Amino acid sequence: MPGTRWIRLLTENDCRLEICTDPKTILSVDDILALIGDRCDGVIGQLTEDWGEVLFSALRRAGGTAFSNMAVGYNNVDVEAANRNGIAVGNTPGVLTETTAELAASLTLAAARRIVEADQFMRAGLYDGWLPHLFVGNLLKGQTVGVIGAGRIGSAYARMMIEGFKMNLIYYDLYQATRLEKFVTAYGHFLKANGEQPVTWKRAATMEDVLREADVISLHPVLDKTTYHLINPERLAIMKKEAILVNASRGPVIDEVALVEHLKANPMFRVGLDVFEDEPYMKPGLADMKNAVVVPHIASASKWTREGMATLSALNILGKIKGYPVWGNPNQVEPFLDENATPPPACPSIVNAKQIGLPSAKL
Repeated sequence: MPGTRWIRLLTENDCRLEICTDPKTILSVDDILALIGDRCDGVIGQLTEDWGEVLFSALRRAGGTAFSNMAVGYNNVDVEAANRNGIAVGNTPGVLTETTAELAASLTLAAARRIVEADQFMRAGLYDGWLPHLFVGNLLKGQTVGVIGAGRIGSAYARMMIEGFKMNLIYYDLYQATRLEKFVTAYGHFLKANGEQPVTWKRAATMEDVLREADVISLHPVLDKTTYHLINPERLAIMKKEAILVNASRGPVIDEVALVEHLKANPMFRVGLDVFEDEPYMKPGLADMKNAVVVPHIASASKWTREGMATLSALNILGKIKGYPVWGNPNQVEPFLDENATPPPACPSIVNAKQIGLPSAKL
């Protein structure tokens, strides 16, 4: 994992640390069982690993009490199995928000201005000179950005697009995004006071309203039974023919087979994808689509964020081993990330703290 602070935090607190150096990108259950062995107090794992009853029971038999995913999501973790074995499950929210939103904004720009296509064109030596119709893309200023899931990351993305490109907002969320609405309203007043067209916001009654009205749609939902294949053939059909669809949340929220067919039939429709339905694989045909920008799950891949994720993962394990309580707000983790200060005596984020009876920090 990036950085060295996470290593120091463990070793300076009397932990013996074993770091897997297997060249495999993804470890199997059998691989991890061998690494757990007969004695293991805690494990820091990756979102590519299948943590269920087999691994949690093995960790428990080895004396373990803690597992931390180096990720904010934990779809790869059977939390009920962890509960049965009394294993605390950590994750790393709070440190990924801006970085993930920036990557979603980057994908939006790359798709809108056809940057990847143009880059490949230049590298192939095909540029003979300026032409009026060469790689004509979409102007974002004054268009409508649609956000599905206006939580921390969705709201951060919306603010970037609104303030950066003066886009209007339409969003869908089960809960009202009051802070985001206030931001857009205040920014609209600022623009109007300076003689510019004010931006607007609208909370959509249905997801379909967002898909119909928005020029850019960015997906930021959680992944569960209700959001699996959220974007399907029927919903793709109601989007604008020149819309831009961005996904830096979870791959299975898009029916990738349907998306490939839609891209083939609508060459001016463009997508920017950081995640995929069957990672690390793409559905057949997606890689051939010039109107798709695809990157390998790098939304959190800034140096500061990845080192912060490693630190939070280590502190989740260390805190559980030492019997520390659980931090009160897992989205406010700055005290744990200050390299010039001693971290608070708490676990930054344990998703099943209540289920296994861990106390909350009163700091």
